[in-house]
Amino acid sequence: MSNTQTQTRHDWSVEEVMAMFNLPLNDLLFKAHTIHRENFDPNQVQVSQLLSIKTGACPEDCTYCPQSSRYDTGLERERLMELERVVAEAKAAKETGATRFCMGAAWRSPKNKDIPHLESMIREVKSLGLETCMTLGMLSGEQASKLADAGLDYYNHNLDTSPEYYGEIITTRTYSDRLETLQNVRDSGMKVCAGGIVGLGEEQTDRAGLLRQLANLPMHPESVPINQLVACAGTPLEGQDVMDPIEFIRTIAVARIMMPKSYVRLSAGREAMSDEMQAMAFFAGANSIFYGEKLLTTPNPEANEDLALFERLGINRSETTETKAANTYFDAMASA
Repeated sequence: MSNTQTQTRHDWSVEEVMAMFNLPLNDLLFKAHTIHRENFDPNQVQVSQLLSIKTGACPEDCTYCPQSSRYDTGLERERLMELERVVAEAKAAKETGATRFCMGAAWRSPKNKDIPHLESMIREVKSLGLETCMTLGMLSGEQASKLADAGLDYYNHNLDTSPEYYGEIITTRTYSDRLETLQNVRDSGMKVCAGGIVGLGEEQTDRAGLLRQLANLPMHPESVPINQLVACAGTPLEGQDVMDPIEFIRTIAVARIMMPKSYVRLSAGREAMSDEMQAMAFFAGANSIFYGEKLLTTPNPEANEDLALFERLGINRSETTETKAANTYFDAMASA
């Protein structure tokens, strides 16, 4: 562990990851913050905003998701959003300080007939000076190439949990399906956004297994969202116990150690986190958040609350030369 902060590894064992999870918390935080400070400005957080461009009626059976057509969650179904509305939402996001605009659709995978409309969204949002990201379900190699050619910067596709626990959470697509989509995204030249969800009823070994899968990819994801379960009414995980906040912080810290140059994002579940918990997460290595009132269909702290917290913590939103170095690193790795 003595040289962990200077290494970018892809060969982690389960035993090594579990050893980090089981460190005294202060020791783990010290290691994680040291690595974070070596690679990023510790007082800078990248801000993204997420818009649901097609809501509900998803055929998948993800047990956490209110957008599944299999569960009665009271969610109103919406068709694919028109271009003008997407652009208006992107403009508003930029005005409130977002630097990346993420667009999510509740699909198993996009239909080829929808790709031209998605390409138009990408081009229009990029023309505003925002980074672009989409999450649309599984992608074929051809679809990934088309989105990349349109200028999509990031594609999000989460692994959700460990391979061992995955079957408890979803049965309608396999773990290898998810890994194949991530490879298609990487092969297209887009940057990868991939993380998971904690608090699903999994064991600590499953959290370790998820991070091991991500860190042992041939290239680390440039962005690693760590979602805390929002137990939505009507889903099979309604009533799931809230995860121990300290265990969540441990997960952030271990992610930072294992993927030192990736952006680690606080994603779903932030509304239930105290300011103190978020501050500790930033110290442990989180340096990206989703911003705005909603994360697809679940609540999220309002932008003005985030700004107030940033001011109290002395955190900046604008990129600096130091934080841009991480993106430069990944670009160099991709072209090597």
